[in-house]
Amino acid sequence: MAQPTQNKQWLTRQDGLEKLYRGEAGIPQPGEKEVLVKIQAVSLNYRDTEVANGLYNHHKSLDEGNKSLVLASDMCGTIVKAGPGASLKEGQRVLSIFLQTHQTGQVQESDMASGMGLPLEGVLQEYRVFPDTALVTVPDYLSNEEAATLPIAGTTAFMAMNWMQPMGKPVSNPETTVLFQGTGGVSISGLQIAKACGLKAIVTSSSDEKLERARQLGADYTINYKKFPNWSEKAMEFTKGKGVDIILECGGAQTVRQSFDSIAFGGLISSIGYLSGKQDTESDALNINVLALRRNVTLKGHINGPKDRFEEMLQLYAEKQIHPVVDKVFSFDEAKDAMQYLAKGGHFGKVVIKVA
Repeated sequence: MAQPTQNKQWLTRQDGLEKLYRGEAGIPQPGEKEVLVKIQAVSLNYRDTEVANGLYNHHKSLDEGNKSLVLASDMCGTIVKAGPGASLKEGQRVLSIFLQTHQTGQVQESDMASGMGLPLEGVLQEYRVFPDTALVTVPDYLSNEEAATLPIAGTTAFMAMNWMQPMGKPVSNPETTVLFQGTGGVSISGLQIAKACGLKAIVTSSSDEKLERARQLGADYTINYKKFPNWSEKAMEFTKGKGVDIILECGGAQTVRQSFDSIAFGGLISSIGYLSGKQDTESDALNINVLALRRNVTLKGHINGPKDRFEEMLQLYAEKQIHPVVDKVFSFDEAKDAMQYLAKGGHFGKVVIKVA
């Protein structure tokens, strides 16, 4: 069989989801300590819609001289060629690391220049060359589509709960309660991790149907925030007045106050998103100093996690046999539809594109 010579891609000029377009390039060849990966599945993140719409402006954007970009950061694929000195081999299944240079410890500003799908070329294409240090191997039990969900959603959720924990010792106290806002990829990944580790879990959503699905995944308590706008009161009720130990804060401007009103004394609020917006209204104005001091709170922003903690998480997934929740799988030809589906926000878990 003739080997392919062209690499099909989906690209953006950061001018809108409706203007995503297809392109082709030659298949790159790996250099020293690099590998060529045949990409089999790509999972999408809210970040990808912001990049395509030109709204991902709180981190580095495209250089003026580079008007087009291959989208997306999270992929599962198989190594088809290894360059000289590469530590990985042909035939191994691998996952991309979001920040290619973030290997261990706290993320540094310099690591942001290695972000997949902005500023670096992304993975919504058939082939890509990676440094061998920028990949991790995939547990055998996971499908390509399941595994592709983990680089951002799984790792971010894991770090949001465990960044203060020693390596290999995730939070496992059965008295610990974690609150997850919404039912997107990070929250559902977090719910699965929390339950696998024996923690109590609260999930919020505006959909009773999604909350029922969360209960089926093990959520101990659920809150419909449309019915209970002051959902912090329900969180305090469920915890018998103690408050929640860890909150995955995905909402942003319109949810942070409720998070502070829900948190236990000495608790952790992990800031990972801003789905309700980046700008405060007058009613959202907060004195973070006072709120943090009032309950001795730790507020921590999370930009994914390092390679070594990603590998730690994958070991946990394998030990507990966690299967990520894939909401819907689109074909490569349907990539634009997949992005628009994600942007509408009706998904539960992760949206995946099957590339090969």
